[in-house]
Amino acid sequence: MTDFDEKLIEASEIFKALSHPARLCIVNKLTRVNLNVTQMQECLAMSQSNISQHLSILKNKGIIKGTRVGSEVIYSLSDERMRSLVAVFLKP
Repeated sequence: MTDFDEKLIEASEIFKALSHPARLCIVNKLTRVNLNVTQMQECLAMSQSNISQHLSILKNKGIIKGTRVGSEVIYSLSDERMRSLVAVFLKP
């Protein structure tokens, strides 16, 4: 397998992770501000458990990361390419 083939597979996996509107919304929000699950719940109108499932998918693909601060986890982008990707598709 060539380097290009590996990049294609990686890109495909990232696009799969972003293919759900809730996950794309989370990544879009994280391009502007770091958030905890409660803050995401307020603006996504979803249960915490549903948001946590989406966060898990994004974390597993290396798109976001969680940092524990006391008893809460603050989520942020770990893949800075997402800023450009979101800008292409979601910014005017």
